[in-house]
Amino acid sequence: MRRIILFILLINSFGVMSATNDKVLFVLTSNSQLGDTGKTTGFYLSELTHPYYIIKDAGYDIDVVSIKGGMAPIDPNSIDENDEDNQRFLKDAALMRKVITTKKISDANYKDYQAIVFAGGHGTMWDFPNNEDVKSLIKNIYENNGVVASICHGPSALVNVKLSNGKYIVDGKKIAVFTNIEERIAGLTNEVPFLLQSTLIKQGGIDESGMIPWTEHAVADQRLVTGQNPRSAHKFGKLIVEELKKLN
Repeated sequence: MRRIILFILLINSFGVMSATNDKVLFVLTSNSQLGDTGKTTGFYLSELTHPYYIIKDAGYDIDVVSIKGGMAPIDPNSIDENDEDNQRFLKDAALMRKVITTKKISDANYKDYQAIVFAGGHGTMWDFPNNEDVKSLIKNIYENNGVVASICHGPSALVNVKLSNGKYIVDGKKIAVFTNIEERIAGLTNEVPFLLQSTLIKQGGIDESGMIPWTEHAVADQRLVTGQNPRSAHKFGKLIVEELKKLN
């Protein structure tokens, strides 16, 4: 009997240890300016809240960082109070605290996370691409058998990211990102520093974005999860959880 009790305690202790390692890192932009337009931008709220709550409700611990740390700017155009997850956010003191007091991305250790998620919003187009901390976390988490996920303009984090084999991370993988057509409809083709869809296709991404603007499209391929636009955020979150479950 004593041996059985010790065995059960040992199993439980491993279970607790495993749970503490089931962590996901969300990355938000620190940029609140839309280029030189004088307009305000930031991260798109539902692109945080939708996948965040799906992942959290699946039992994963979540940390939130931004490029510079401190308060991450929310794109004012993304605050839809009729959105259920946004309503949940407004009542969620813990998540609001995480957004207001984000840690710097440079303080994150890739060994602590099974997945990294880049929320979108136009602000990301200026401070995600070519950021060395972004590149390092993506490369190391992915090569440590983790999941890399990004939505809408969040895949700007994937631009110019190369793995140890010298290939771009998107090379030969299916992706769904904010399209050139959607950028034109938004009236920001000439304001963004580059067109995200075209850039990632040039780096070998296999474009799975929808032909009809603002429709739901998200795809997972070889532990890389991408979503096209805000309407894809819910499916995007579900795909991340599916990929995480494959790791266990």
